[in-house]
Parts: sequence; structure tokens; C-alpha cells
Amino acid sequence: MDNRFEKRHTVDYFKNGKNGTIKHLYEFISYNKKFVEFPKISVIIPVLQEEKILEETLKIYSDNLRKKYKFELIVSDGGSTDKTIEIAKKYADIIVRHNETRKQTIAEGRNKGALVSSGDILVFINADTIPENPEKFFDFITQLTDENHKYSKFGAIATKVNVAENERLLKDSIFYFFHNFYVRFLNKIGFGMGRGECQIIKRTVFEKVGGYNPKIIAGEDFDLYRRISGVGKIGFVNELVVHESPRRFRKYGYMKILISWIVNSLSVIFFGKSVSDEWEPVR
Repeated sequence: MDNRFEKRHTVDYFKNGKNGTIKHLYEFISYNKKFVEFPKISVIIPVLQEEKILEETLKIYSDNLRKKYKFELIVSDGGSTDKTIEIAKKYADIIVRHNETRKQTIAEGRNKGALVSSGDILVFINADTIPENPEKFFDFITQLTDENHKYSKFGAIATKVNVAENERLLKDSIFYFFHNFYVRFLNKIGFGMGRGECQIIKRTVFEKVGGYNPKIIAGEDFDLYRRISGVGKIGFVNELVVHESPRRFRKYGYMKILISWIVNSLSVIFFGKSVSDEWEPVR
């Protein structure tokens, strides 16, 4: 085991909030952060069986980048049995491990990462998603606490999502053009929308709305931003771009996934839960 990880804690955490009383059981592994004592930004990455891509993702958050922008890197694991944890130990400041036999939702994973974080700005970004330009990405985020910044009064930020150029096909470009326009439009009219691939949220706002609803299996990202829109503004920043893996779209196709999104979103709006009872990992 990496000797930087000196502390192990098994934690029972009870949170009384908007979504009821939720019991969190997990293992919290941490070490004294060598880069940032009091981070302004917490980057939280939920993972499950991500040994194939996790190392390349975590390498993006280099030592120099972390020193410059003063952020902590948190990996929240949903119970991986492959080499995911082994890889995470090379890079993460904090690792949270799901310690129950039942499957946890990605919403739970993100919430657990937030619970052990220290930053004023929470950046939830998936394991298969990376900033197009890391320096530009963190330059923007660090300015969110500046009162003179254009987006300083916004509670959350939605980014533009695309597929990396080396994997991008014509159908990807067409889909993402319209989908990014749709996300921007919803936020413009105050409805609230943001892809879970990357959501940037002020801690005060995240805590005010009670975080992600852990009971929602699919559509938890949409649900959170919809609730945030009720207490503050959400900005869509076209210049802030992240690249996600097209692996799910390649397996199921755009039409099937789009229908699933629509059905689950409507169910979340009207019934407070998703139609999908499981979100199958694609690795």
C-alpha cells in the first residue's frame, strides 16, 4: 500500500436533509496533503471499475497544476474490485470507498466525495471526462470567488461537453452541437440543466439544496441543477469545454440514450425518481 495514505477511517454519517435521513457507510482513506493545506477547489471524481482509463484521467491533474491552482483531488469509489483503487492511490489526496454489499448510486458517490472535501468550489467530473484545456479550466474556476468576476453571483456552472477530436465523428459533432445549445437555453430561461460529466458548484449552494438526491439512479445531475435554479443562477460557459468518452454512445447509440434521458428527466420532474432501476456501467 502507498505509504502516503496513513489514515483509515470507517465512518457512519447521518445527514438529515431535504431527501430524508441517509446513512452513509464508507471507508475514508487520506494523507496529509503535500500540495494544498487549505484548498479553494475540490475536484471530485466518482469511479467504479475504471482501471482502463483512470490513470490517463488523473495524470491531467499534475503536481504543477495542483500547486498553481490550489485544489485537492478526491476519488470516490463505488466498490471497485479491479485496480481502480491502486491507481487512485498514486494521485488522489483523498479516497472514499463504498463499504456496503449493495450497489451505490453515482449520486451517493458524489455526495460522499463532497462530505470529505474542503474547497469552496466543488468540481464534480466523471472518470471518463477531462478538461479540454486544464489551465483555462482552473483559471476560470479560481475566479468564481472574485466579486468582480462575471459569474461570481452564480451558484453553479454548466460546461460545454464534446468528444475529443481524435475520437470525434460527424454524428458526435451534430449531437453535441444541439445538446449544448439545449443546455444553454434551459439555463438561460432559468430552468436549470447541467450534464453530470462536469458540474461546478459553490459549496454553500450545494449544501443549501442538500446535494445530489442519492435515491435517483439516472437523472440525478438534472435533478440537482433544477433544484439549484430555485435558489440561484446557473451559468452555461461556452468557452469552458470538457471532453467525455463516447463509449456509452458507441455501445447503445444516440437515439436510445436520448430517449432514456428524456424519460428519466420527465419522471424526475413529476415523480421525483428515475424510471431506470439501474445504470449499467460501460467500460
